[in-house]
Amino acid sequence: MNIQELKNHFQQIKKYEAQDANELLDFVKKCYIHNEITTCEYRNLVYELESLGAKTPELESSM
Repeated sequence: MNIQELKNHFQQIKKYEAQDANELLDFVKKCYIHNEITTCEYRNLVYELESLGAKTPELESSM
């Protein structure tokens, strides 16, 4: 799966276009958790989305 296929899959499932790369990154993680994409596809898509500016929110330390 490439970014364009991901966008098409997102639109098919969600019924709207993704607003940014972060929204696609969240969707990729969901797809991976539900075994809809392989580990290799997940890694490649995360790398591509991060190069497009997607960021994973950092968790705040409770210490």
